[in-house]
Amino acid sequence: MVYWFYLLAAIVLEVAGTTSMKLSDGFSKWLPTVSMAVFYIASVGLLTLSLKKIDVGVAYAIWSGIGTALIVTIGVFLFREQFTVVKGIGILLILGGVVILNLSGGGH
Repeated sequence: MVYWFYLLAAIVLEVAGTTSMKLSDGFSKWLPTVSMAVFYIASVGLLTLSLKKIDVGVAYAIWSGIGTALIVTIGVFLFREQFTVVKGIGILLILGGVVILNLSGGGH
């Protein structure tokens, strides 16, 4: 169970890193730039720990898929990016794929 917590924390940190990337304004703001690096390093570290018990394909699909869905949501609400039906369908397809992979037997 702790390995799923590692994966969840890795997702949160990856989303924080990507949000910091946007806030860094092309590396022109030092605090978001440093935060981005710290968040990404910590995210990959926790993802690595989760791989001790979770299949790599499943863990990576969950990490990237849920992270993508969260970043689209943050983009819409925090950065006022446009949400379209096509984006919504894309997110549903990603999440559906994550669910299917997880149902296929995600642990060792």
